Amino acid sequence: MIHVPLITPFGPDGRVDLAALERLGHDLLEEGAGGLVALGTTAEAAALEPDERAAVTAAVGRICRAHGARFTVGVGGAGSTRRAAREVAALAGLPEVPDAALVTVPSFTRPGEAGVLAHFREVAAASPVPVLIYHVPYRTGQPLSAAALVALAAIPGVAGVKYAAGEVTAETVALLASAPEGFEVLAGDDVFAPALLALGAHGAILASAHLATREWAALAAAGPGAGDVSGGRGLSALAAAVFSEPNPAVVKAVLHAQGRIPTPDVRLPLLPASPSAAAAVLTALVAVEGAPREAGVAAAAGPGRLAP
Repeated sequence: MIHVPLITPFGPDGRVDLAALERLGHDLLEEGAGGLVALGTTAEAAALEPDERAAVTAAVGRICRAHGARFTVGVGGAGSTRRAAREVAALAGLPEVPDAALVTVPSFTRPGEAGVLAHFREVAAASPVPVLIYHVPYRTGQPLSAAALVALAAIPGVAGVKYAAGEVTAETVALLASAPEGFEVLAGDDVFAPALLALGAHGAILASAHLATREWAALAAAGPGAGDVSGGRGLSALAAAVFSEPNPAVVKAVLHAQGRIPTPDVRLPLLPASPSAAAAVLTALVAVEGAPREAGVAAAAGPGRLAP
């Protein structure tokens, strides 16, 4: 299954455009995504005000329930176990209770593998929904071995991992070979996602699946060893172009060029994508999809399995 961590569209006035968010979410699910993630890094969650975060979460929940799709909410906790536990506990009070919480490994403090295990025991015990661990060591500063991830999988309430280690190594292969039944390993690095899916990952959470959604969904549905190798290479090339500049600036630029969101705007400290980055993605999209979407190509190229 492909999960899309939704961007947050901003209108010309700088406010969150919930109507555009809803249109985009419905569009992605109709194109084959199996789930949406609210308040992920791609949503610029750290730059949203509390009322904006609540409105975005409620909207994504409504979209997912309308389609019978998986609804996941991102939780950071800013490196604090108590704060992360409070945030997951609060999910029980949402208008649409999510199917899972995506909880980042504590960042910056580097508590060690034993500290991460203790952190997730507390968080999972407080959570009213299954917990997906977001393992992204090049952002958090905390590496985790395959053995540590398997130990995390044994914690009651921990249901999977978004695996974004930034490379495919022997540890990656060991994790996929030793993950227990019912523990989802979801590819989280877009460029490496086709390789992880070929190795047996259960799905993926991918910012680049805002684009070429049907192709990403088909690759995930094909299963290990059954995918189109050339198609996987094309999607990896697309992902590399999407991440040529800080995410989600390039995704937003392309979605705006396609007429799917009102502006390409991001909030500081992010800066808008360059025209050349957007043009490169549009070229990669033609290679993957066979033809560009109707709107905006010239504008962009020119200046300017969980148990509930």
